[in-house]
Amino acid sequence: MGRRRTGKPIHGWMVVDKPQGITSTRVVSLVRQRTGAAKVGHGGTLDPLATGVLPIALGEATKTVSHVMDGRKVYRLTLRWGESRDTDDAEGQVTETRAHRPGLDAVRAALPAFLGEVEQVPPRFSAIKVGGKRAYDLARADQPVDLRARTVRIDSIDIQTTEAEAQVDPDRLTLLVRSGKGTYMRSLARDLAKALDTCAHMTGLRRLACGPFGESQAISLEKIDALGHSLDPSEVLLSVETALDDIPALALTDAEACRLSLGQPLAALPVLSRTSVNGAPAKEVGAGMVLRAMAGSRLVAMVRIVGGEVRPVRVMNL
Repeated sequence: MGRRRTGKPIHGWMVVDKPQGITSTRVVSLVRQRTGAAKVGHGGTLDPLATGVLPIALGEATKTVSHVMDGRKVYRLTLRWGESRDTDDAEGQVTETRAHRPGLDAVRAALPAFLGEVEQVPPRFSAIKVGGKRAYDLARADQPVDLRARTVRIDSIDIQTTEAEAQVDPDRLTLLVRSGKGTYMRSLARDLAKALDTCAHMTGLRRLACGPFGESQAISLEKIDALGHSLDPSEVLLSVETALDDIPALALTDAEACRLSLGQPLAALPVLSRTSVNGAPAKEVGAGMVLRAMAGSRLVAMVRIVGGEVRPVRVMNL
């Protein structure tokens, strides 16, 4: 018999503005303590050095975490030219120094090579597993860390540093980066410097958006600390379906919602015939595409169209 989960049945998303110097796991722990929620998880880790948007899932929202993690990320990345560090960020030990400082024109010319589907080697100090062990544990033990290049997606990179700022402080560069899942900003700083015949490391990172969540929705740790005292969790909680706002919705009848809630598939044609997606007939929705099935305003399940059927991927108990 499985262990019964204790805690309150609280469902939804809480977007935290993570400060520097605290782990994502610690933020999850604080939310769990203050809300008393039975189930809490996060939608995309931020390193202790990084700040910004950290979506926290409570209850049934944890079933949508993978969709948030797969979504687009927006970062403000600051790097320092002329110094490599073993962690590829400011917390590590200096491993190399170079005198060359690239100008903004040179940076601008180099950026196109880093756009689209690109190969990227993760930092040695990362949570990726190598032979069953975390890379950062091997690196801290001064053991070899053999990390292979992975394909990641970078949609855009915009230079935020002005010419005047570059003249005052030629050691630093700030970039606005829009990327997909699994893209390391530390690796981008390292590889961009290498392409420009110098070295660099990341000195600052702020996540401005993660999937459908942005800075405007984020709350401070101080506000989380007030939960259970003067603040009710429902006042800062976003609905579970907020995480799925960017995918098409299928409209269900009560009978169809009941069947889908039991894990039973539905015939796709009747559902698609009465549903429109962005003003177009839903029958144009591609097979295998993840959709949200709604009974009025209630999220019933995440589903896929497979072989003429609407099949549940994750059923929501809301």
